[in-house]
Amino acid sequence: MKTKAFTVVLFLLIAGSIYAQEKEIRFAFELNGGAALSTSKMEGFATQTGVGFEALFHYRFLPQLGAYAGWGWNTLPAKHSFAGDDVCFEETGYILGLNFSHPIHGLGLSYYVRAAGLYNHIETENADGNIINDTGHGLGFQLAGGVEIPLNSKWSLTPGIKFNSLDRKIDYKGSPLKLHYQYLSIRIGIVRKF
Repeated sequence: MKTKAFTVVLFLLIAGSIYAQEKEIRFAFELNGGAALSTSKMEGFATQTGVGFEALFHYRFLPQLGAYAGWGWNTLPAKHSFAGDDVCFEETGYILGLNFSHPIHGLGLSYYVRAAGLYNHIETENADGNIINDTGHGLGFQLAGGVEIPLNSKWSLTPGIKFNSLDRKIDYKGSPLKLHYQYLSIRIGIVRKF
């Protein structure tokens, strides 16, 4: 009889903790990507519309506030530049930031605002895909915002807009240059909560 009572109590405790954990989903993984439009010139040369993506892990430590970290890649092609014709400027590196999310009353949606630091570098690639210059990693920042559209309790879509800014110095053919890699990106993401 004691074993049956112990088994029932243990079952109720485990079931209760599983139920409580389902209400407290704190982790998520996000993949997002989209088009990128440069907001600055590369040493006086204009770039074309580019593309990029990010892979992010989220941890919510307060009901509306969380942290996110991950890796991102973005490319901005240029027909003509200081590095020659038909080159791409690729920004890759790491992201660490804060995410504020708040429900929009009556719509079943939430809006989000993000701010992050970047530890990224810029590679210049020629038309053959060979790297002809690498700035090395340095600090930048990211600002983002958008809407979270829940598909069910575990999956959501996150359309939004983001701005990345990274300034890096390079030495190109004996001349010191400063690259201002700044772009605005229209992104759509998919999030899986767990």
